[in-house]
Amino acid sequence: MKLYNTLTRTIEDFKPIEEGKVGMYTCGPTVYHYAHIGNLKTYILEDVLQKSLEYLGYDVKRVMNITDVGHLESDSDEGEDKMLKGAIRENKTVWEVADFYTQAFFNDCEKLNIKKPQVIAKATDYIDTYINMIEELEKKGFTYFVNGNVYFDISKFPEYTKLSKMNLDELQIGARDDVEHDENKKNPQDFVLWFTKSKFENQAMKWDSPWGIGYPGWHMECSAIALKHLGERLDIHCGGVDHIPVHHTNEIAQTESFTGKPWVNYWWHGEFLLDQTGKMSKSKGEFLTVSLLENKGYKPVVYRFYVLNSHYRKQLIFTFESLDMAKAAYDKLKNRVSVIAKDTVAAKEISESMEQYIKDFKEALTDDLNISNAITVLHEVVKTDKLENSEKLLLIESFEQVFSLDLLKKEDNEFTKEEEAYIKEMIELRKAAKKNKDFSEADKIRDELFDKGIIIEDTREGVKYRKA
Repeated sequence: MKLYNTLTRTIEDFKPIEEGKVGMYTCGPTVYHYAHIGNLKTYILEDVLQKSLEYLGYDVKRVMNITDVGHLESDSDEGEDKMLKGAIRENKTVWEVADFYTQAFFNDCEKLNIKKPQVIAKATDYIDTYINMIEELEKKGFTYFVNGNVYFDISKFPEYTKLSKMNLDELQIGARDDVEHDENKKNPQDFVLWFTKSKFENQAMKWDSPWGIGYPGWHMECSAIALKHLGERLDIHCGGVDHIPVHHTNEIAQTESFTGKPWVNYWWHGEFLLDQTGKMSKSKGEFLTVSLLENKGYKPVVYRFYVLNSHYRKQLIFTFESLDMAKAAYDKLKNRVSVIAKDTVAAKEISESMEQYIKDFKEALTDDLNISNAITVLHEVVKTDKLENSEKLLLIESFEQVFSLDLLKKEDNEFTKEEEAYIKEMIELRKAAKKNKDFSEADKIRDELFDKGIIIEDTREGVKYRKA
């Protein structure tokens, strides 16, 4: 396996700490609102990374946090408290908001065929762990206490910019230009480990601590949860590219200061999903969710297919026109697979003629997770006349362990009234074409129906049609 490592800015041979096993940490959602499809792009890609590693024979333990404790709008401790913002918006307690949107997030993941991590850790369950970690950092001299808050002093960690590769002056200070700089910080990039004082005096989530009643800084939870469940050395840490300059940089600083050891071997980041105005976010008013796509007639798995056709390190610009193209390609692929699978029993073992396709598929996965090339291999399997349908079916079943595109899932065979009207209209047009001996047009109509998942059959009783 070769993966791009953000830490070294190179594609490297993947070598896990323990042979055959992978410890993988993925930054989870802040559950104050629905996840938009830009958020979910990252989770789809992380899911494919995990399944690819498992396909290649690794035993993967994946841990993900759920940020259900209030943290501020920006990575650098400024802006609005997201959980409080959600509670005010919906006239609920922050606890009710967290529970509701946690479930909503996993509902979306299920629709997108994203596998649940083996460990799902709610931030609010680890308060004692954060306190213990902060106390140890305090003993080692990495912190200072000002105006009720415990800060991490980045000047005590010389390698602070080793992930971002940026000068300190270039690092993001706040999410917005209008946020006020925290005058209590010795350095602009210092970050809060524990708050007892902030602009939010009505903060609902508070716990007792050696520094007073308060709550943890956001960066603390990922470090503490990863250390607890995956140990002091970690194979892969995942997240979006927006986390590189501040959140992941701060995680490294506090974790390596705590353990005195290098922490993560491979930093793996997914690029943004952009709309036509730039990075997709929740602050732009109405934002795109899985439910919104469903309401517009798109199956969630079509969005998964759309994401998989772009490399994880490339930005993807979302338009409904491009999603329509992905839907048409997905429907065509699924229809062809359904024809192969109909009345077919999968081969019981890999034959010699199948081995090259397995090899090509694995080569795509190991080439820095080149899933679009892996999909190309799938298309080759579907189209080739060198394989029996039973062999094709076994290969498709094998590849689906990674793709998770429901290619072999049987669909409801009933048509809507609109679909029925369309099919009947097309059958009449085909009938007229055949009457005029325009067999090319008749075949074109049949193929168009097939690409939409509709099979027509000429029988003695007339033209019959069914879903592929």
